[in-house]
Amino acid sequence: MTPADSGQVTLILKVATQLFAALGYDGTSTRQIAEAAGLNIATVNYHVGGKRELYLAVMERAHQAEKAALDEALGRLPGADPVAAIHRLVDDYLDFCVDNPEVPALWMHRWLSDASDITELERQYVQPLLAAVTGALGPAVETGLIDERVDLEYAMWTVIWSVHGFAKGGVLDDAGRRRAAGDRAALRRFRAHLHLTLHRTLGLPNDPR
Repeated sequence: MTPADSGQVTLILKVATQLFAALGYDGTSTRQIAEAAGLNIATVNYHVGGKRELYLAVMERAHQAEKAALDEALGRLPGADPVAAIHRLVDDYLDFCVDNPEVPALWMHRWLSDASDITELERQYVQPLLAAVTGALGPAVETGLIDERVDLEYAMWTVIWSVHGFAKGGVLDDAGRRRAAGDRAALRRFRAHLHLTLHRTLGLPNDPR
């Protein structure tokens, strides 16, 4: 692949990610992607295939970014202060979603049955990451740091639902304006709420710091 070809592929994937995140798979056409990239459909098809292949490439790219961030975060999980480490893990996930808002947007479209004919992505991408997190937190349950009655899988889903919802939709202020991750005060307030919610859900000792 020539540098020019590589540059076009990168551009196509970037534009496709933006459109799939904004409009969903079902609401986006290959023609829209080509036009937004300043290319013709034949060039898009030549480099990445049809719409389905392009969507799969976008989701794979998003997954690899999320997996790399999670692997790095889990690598920092052990520490002298395990409670602080758990909170840092949540911060790392929130920061990833804030810095890469297209990733939660892509998955939220799927929650609404977008691309319903492409069924393997949750099993292929979501479940292994969720298993990695719950597995990493398992020792904290065994030592009694996390309440043994806690459903870890549902606790982690609660974090995912909350973070994705905030990253995508934000909250309304007193004037009815939407405040999301781009609003520093709203982000700070949500972060504190998320930490307190998770701390109490897991039954961690003392108060969150």
